[in-house]
Amino acid sequence: MSFTEGILEFEWHGRGGQGVVTANQLLGSAALKEGKYIQAFPEFGPERTGAPVKAFLRISDKVINIYSQVQHPDVSIVIDPTLLSLINPVERLKENGTLIVNSNKKPKDIRDELNFHHGKLAVVNASEIALSILKRMFYNTPMLGAVVAVTQVVKLANIEDVVLERFGEKLGSLNIQAIKKAAEEVLIDE
Repeated sequence: MSFTEGILEFEWHGRGGQGVVTANQLLGSAALKEGKYIQAFPEFGPERTGAPVKAFLRISDKVINIYSQVQHPDVSIVIDPTLLSLINPVERLKENGTLIVNSNKKPKDIRDELNFHHGKLAVVNASEIALSILKRMFYNTPMLGAVVAVTQVVKLANIEDVVLERFGEKLGSLNIQAIKKAAEEVLIDE
């Protein structure tokens, strides 16, 4: 994925307690490991579990001198598929941007539902992956695997390193399994 003006901007959508901010931070930490520059910040509404949450990330090979909100992300990630009935994750997306969605629907159905007929769409059933491997509804790390597979903004090995650092060996290895499975199963529709 190419950097517009040297910066790649991400917008994550999820609900409080689903690990949106954590996934955003993990991706940023992996970019730092590769010598890139980052800005990572969340946006909260009512601070409670289940409330919609956004997180933003900028990654660049050069120093980032922007100090404003991400206005038009290159990549929009929807961790919780129930949000698709509440938000439009493509309304601010750059014209040829990438949408990555946790869903069991076919890419064509999501394109039609969101009237998204330009740019790249990637779909992965992160819910199923999380339940089968983690035995919990934490979709953030499978979605992280899909993001890395689709954007290739960082190496998967660096994601694995930061996940182990963050979660330790036991929980980290389960999350790495979920990340790898999502990276293998993500469907990309260009």
